[in-house]
Amino acid sequence: MALLKLLALDEDDLKIISAHMQDALLRIEDMAFEPGAQRFVALMNRFDWTKADGNSYERRRCALRFDRVERVRLKNLRPGEKRAPLELLAIRFEAGEPPGGYVELIFAGDCAIRLDVEYIEAELKDLGPGWAARSKPDHEGQE
Repeated sequence: MALLKLLALDEDDLKIISAHMQDALLRIEDMAFEPGAQRFVALMNRFDWTKADGNSYERRRCALRFDRVERVRLKNLRPGEKRAPLELLAIRFEAGEPPGGYVELIFAGDCAIRLDVEYIEAELKDLGPGWAARSKPDHEGQE
């Protein structure tokens, strides 16, 4: 069993993490911001696109961590609805004053989390073996 472990220190690295995290599932209660440590962490069930062979699909529990986070802002998310399901669509970086900027976690349903960062420092790490997924995520209009 090969567990994925990726580090992102620039925008190109972050694009690779975003590709692996596309269609990850989580709940609001699976995320935390530690202001004193300048850390944002999310536990997710990512769809393993590398194992999607047309006949079987797999998900894996993983941790996504961002360091050097100065502020977190929410769009269309209600922290009180801790069990609300979310589907991650993409992770993007918008440059600000170098080397900083904004990392945006974009979710289905016009929801987002915006992290103000000193600079990009992120890690994606699988936490264990995968399990069978019922189906492959469907992106209408894409081949």
